[in-house]
Amino acid sequence: MTAPAVVPREQAFADARRVLDAALDRIARDRAAGRLSPETVAYLAAAEQRRAARLAVGDRAAA
Repeated sequence: MTAPAVVPREQAFADARRVLDAALDRIARDRAAGRLSPETVAYLAAAEQRRAARLAVGDRAAA
């Protein structure tokens, strides 16, 4: 019997980041080409605003 392979933490994060980046690229291409519904575009805009607000709070807290 062999032990299951263990993926190093750094590799797991790199793999997950690669998949996330590919998904975000596809969403950006679909958005630019007008293939997303208006509701989806509105949802993405709201999510981007929330993310920007969180980053701004983090920047102020770090200062």
